[in-house]
Amino acid sequence: MAGQLQFDLVSPERRLASVGATEVQIPGAGGDMTAMEGHAPTITTLRPGILRAVTVEGVKSYVVTGGFAEVSATGVTVLAELAIPTEEASGTIMDDILAQARALVAAALPEDKDVAEKNLADVLTLRDSVMTH
Repeated sequence: MAGQLQFDLVSPERRLASVGATEVQIPGAGGDMTAMEGHAPTITTLRPGILRAVTVEGVKSYVVTGGFAEVSATGVTVLAELAIPTEEASGTIMDDILAQARALVAAALPEDKDVAEKNLADVLTLRDSVMTH
């Protein structure tokens, strides 16, 4: 496959992926980005969203709630706080993620309230996206 890069996705529980990909779509905290072979070196934090990798076996999608992505010209390594394949993202799991985000808003100090509320909004969007597919 021309234009391939190495894609690795790891969460505290398990390694979810270590495959060749032509592109990786990343829900970055500063905005969505697509990494392809030859990408400039970048490190970004993740926001809650869907991470997608285009591989020879098709598109693999994962729910992520935070963490970091390191992009180089030859690979993408994602260290996620929570990552699960979208097909495993049941309503119960998404409800738990939403409850955690709401708890963070309730416990946030005044100076952290905006960040916690943005995270909650991202989780709500993520939940809607997962539950409609």
